Amino acid sequence: VHLVVSGGGLARPGGSLRLSCTTSGYSFRTYAVGWFRQAPGKEREFVATIGGRGGNLYYGESVKGRFIISRDNAKGTSYLQMNTLKFEDTGVYYCAKGLFGSGNVLETAYNAWGQGTQVTVAS
Repeated sequence: VHLVVSGGGLARPGGSLRLSCTTSGYSFRTYAVGWFRQAPGKEREFVATIGGRGGNLYYGESVKGRFIISRDNAKGTSYLQMNTLKFEDTGVYYCAKGLFGSGNVLETAYNAWGQGTQVTVAS
């Protein structure tokens, strides 16, 4: 099982970035994908999740209405479209493979993680 996160970088407040989570080594469409982030000095927090078939979408309160999670099962890839970025969105973003087909907000519901990508929102 392998997950690779890409697409991070520097963005200005109000700007957008799209992260990709490219996977291999397992049946991607069977399992949920979760996105989490960790800001400097803070614990990792839930951002968004999507079920294996593309349903069961949930978002963290701080990103609801601004971020959009999606997946392309044919490509084994999940995406996190981040819009209207804020300073507080800065952090390392991780994607993770779910234990089950339904999305979940808990870290314990995921058993494989990508390496993370840095997102910095600054003016």
